[in-house]
Amino acid sequence: MQELNLQEILSRTSDLKEKKVWYVAIIGRPNTWKSTFINTLLGKKVSITTNVPQTTRKRILAIYNDIDSQIIFFDTPWIHASEKVFNTEINNQAISSINDASVILYFIDTTREGWSEETYIKSLLTSAKVPVIKVYTKIDLPSKINIPENENTFKISSTNKSGFIELIDKIKTFLKKGKMLFWEDYYTSQDMFFRVGEIIREKVFLHTKEEIPHSIYISVEEIEDKDDVLNILAYIYTETDSQRYIIIWKWWTLVSTIWKEARLDLQKIFEKKVFLSLRVKTKEKWKQDEKFIKKMFA
Repeated sequence: MQELNLQEILSRTSDLKEKKVWYVAIIGRPNTWKSTFINTLLGKKVSITTNVPQTTRKRILAIYNDIDSQIIFFDTPWIHASEKVFNTEINNQAISSINDASVILYFIDTTREGWSEETYIKSLLTSAKVPVIKVYTKIDLPSKINIPENENTFKISSTNKSGFIELIDKIKTFLKKGKMLFWEDYYTSQDMFFRVGEIIREKVFLHTKEEIPHSIYISVEEIEDKDDVLNILAYIYTETDSQRYIIIWKWWTLVSTIWKEARLDLQKIFEKKVFLSLRVKTKEKWKQDEKFIKKMFA
């Protein structure tokens, strides 16, 4: 899969048909199931999902097509107030999506009370110049909040797709007819390097605990794409040598488990055999390196 460049695509899409089309941003607190909604809606693994809050770090573009519409979703990182460089850059990913979208889906977790995080998001939305639709998630689970009933409020479950049709129909009312921006067989703009790195990172999140998940990043150094096989070299970077020690030695099966599960997922996604070489290194205090962080999110 090649990286998709929007300007390049627009320059060669004169023969694409017209649909209701444009961008929709999904925002919300950590663990409101934004990514789960995207994956369930598309029936594809576009965004990684774990039970660890704050899994999504960069804006993910997901493309939904049906008979009369092409909706380009921004699956955004969590939004929260923070002055740390790393967290600020993550916030900026979500805030830029608000500015770029034609419609905003504001995801609210019905299983948790809002507190200050919800107040912060509401303050950001006060300046939004596009329609905001409130989407109450996890309605198949016991609710801890009151859910209002109005035309811009929807209730969904990503477990059984309850409310999906009604939500999509509502989104379409705000979209204008125009040329599609992507071919109908595209469902994401992620390039191969990014997708491989995200799958590996997901497995690290699933199998580590305490501070380790948020103290690692993945660097995919090489991908050799042959007709029937992918040869991949990737590194798991930790902040400290002790974290590296935990991944390699303390839980001696950990790297093997991450490697095996990532390889199986990648084979499903790319539909070919995968040879994955996975190594672990230390980059001390990488989350405090402002230049490195800005380059990571560029």
